[in-house]
Amino acid sequence: MATTAEKKYTFKDFASDQEVRWCPGCDDYVILRSMQKALPDMGVKKEDVVFISGIGCSSRFPYYMNTYGMHSIHGRAPGIASGVKLANPDLSVWIITGDGDAMAIGGNHFIHVLRRNIDLNIILFNNEIYGLTKGQFSPTSLVGQKTKSSPYGNIQQPFQPGELAIGAQARFFARIGGNSPKEMSKIFIESHNFKGTSLIEVLQNCVIFNDGCFKNVTDKAVREDKQLYLTHGEPMIFGKEKNKGIVLNGLKLEVVTIGENGITEKDILIHDAKEKDPTLHQMLVRLSYPIATGIIRAVDDITLEERMDALTAEVKVNSNFKKTDDLFFSGETYEVE
Repeated sequence: MATTAEKKYTFKDFASDQEVRWCPGCDDYVILRSMQKALPDMGVKKEDVVFISGIGCSSRFPYYMNTYGMHSIHGRAPGIASGVKLANPDLSVWIITGDGDAMAIGGNHFIHVLRRNIDLNIILFNNEIYGLTKGQFSPTSLVGQKTKSSPYGNIQQPFQPGELAIGAQARFFARIGGNSPKEMSKIFIESHNFKGTSLIEVLQNCVIFNDGCFKNVTDKAVREDKQLYLTHGEPMIFGKEKNKGIVLNGLKLEVVTIGENGITEKDILIHDAKEKDPTLHQMLVRLSYPIATGIIRAVDDITLEERMDALTAEVKVNSNFKKTDDLFFSGETYEVE
């Protein structure tokens, strides 16, 4: 865990002097500002924060943060970030990646960093397109989606990031719309406080190559009716009138209206983000109406660092070698004159 900051920072302390070079109207600006506003509340020294990115529009992020950072290579940010964290466990390490960077060329690195449960954080900018390379379909592009590389429509079934992540044993998964800065900052703080690998999927709009890709759930006019914002320990209620809820009907989640057919608030499912069994979390990830946002899963588990420290201590106790000379002069030795 990163050390506690003595100085009280503001968001301006985390903004670099670099010109931000994203397209006007891109949700990346919202994510950047949400992070800059969240960091002062994490209690971390500026010099203990590291942002590591791969390749893509999102991967310019480290330049715009007044912290340490690295713009690495395509899909390999998790490997580099893992080394940084294991070398200096006191650092607060953040991976910045996109749907193409993480789940295409970086797919193997993505699933294994989640499986290992190193204490770091991943922000996945998902806009269902390759933006930096000018509009090819990505692993999250929808079937039938027309892009520069699928002019007649994409024929490949897309990945669902949350489903893939939980299948890879992710302990923490959250999802948030790219136009929800207040909720986004809160989730960033929660993910920082979580011990283990946290993944936040941001439903991020690309105004040039896939404009409006999430407008049916993120537009201000509809999001209260189309999003189920989850809070641990609270009932799964949504809608402008707060009269819609989720119940479990057999093996399926079902939307009901409170006050109809004898349904009361007591019938509505209570969200348990800390349940180790991922079954209900996977069901929530797959919901299309309403789409689940907020922290869907946050399960405490031993981290890779803790396993490594425990194994190192065990090996030391049982080792016949207590210092380097014990090793050098063990067994058969000879001298060269």
